[in-house]
Amino acid sequence: MLYSGQSALGPLLADSAGYTVATLLLLLACKGLAYCASLSAFRGGPIFPAMFLGAAGGIALSHLPGLQLTFAFAMGIGAMSVAMLRLPLTSVLLATLLLGAQGLTVMPLVIVAVVVAYVVTLRLSPAPAGGPEAGAPKEPAPA
Repeated sequence: MLYSGQSALGPLLADSAGYTVATLLLLLACKGLAYCASLSAFRGGPIFPAMFLGAAGGIALSHLPGLQLTFAFAMGIGAMSVAMLRLPLTSVLLATLLLGAQGLTVMPLVIVAVVVAYVVTLRLSPAPAGGPEAGAPKEPAPA
């Protein structure tokens, strides 16, 4: 899994016209299962496979009316990166700088996608155990 997302991003975008939505969804499911297995027991980083999954999801969503391929590609990368890293600014920069000259034109949509994904990720993540949400704060014992 190491660098598997990085080396596959270019061919995925270059050959995106040849993929159907069903093929992209199957790719997402298989790559997602391999990604889960890799994160649980094998070597490899979380960033590039997450970017690949976001790109594949964005390309699948680009088949919707009104969403261009470049915008969907960048939004998917940004959203999946922030869901994995929990670093919104870094995720926006990753998605924007990956596209080079077109990065500035897609930046507003990437920012919206990253913010929405970040808020949803924070909302769905469980509260830390023993924090203020778990109950009343503990007072120090009298000496």
